[in-house]
Amino acid sequence: MGMMDAVAARVAGGEEVRFRPTGSSMVPLIRSRQLVTVAPVDAAKLEVDDIVLARVAGTLYLHRVTAIAGQRVQIGNNRGRINGWTTRDRVFGLCVDVDGVPRKNVEGKIVRDDPAENT
Repeated sequence: MGMMDAVAARVAGGEEVRFRPTGSSMVPLIRSRQLVTVAPVDAAKLEVDDIVLARVAGTLYLHRVTAIAGQRVQIGNNRGRINGWTTRDRVFGLCVDVDGVPRKNVEGKIVRDDPAENT
């Protein structure tokens, strides 16, 4: 199991996870080795441009939602490449901050253990 698989398993299990992804496909939103925080997400509340941890055709990506069609979401990087379509149940988490800077438009999308905290 790779690092991204371990992160996805933890997020799917309800944990908020911080890690440092590598690569340049999400520049300037996320640069290689920046510290990101990914939290469990209510996939029904996803919107285009959310940055998510999702499995597409067997590969895990921390990429943008580029389109939504019913129960399917299209995932792509920040350079115009489309990774493909996946179902909402294969979206494990939402990027909520990068190097401690909160991402916009994440309110109400995070799933918390305490139902009173789900806002």
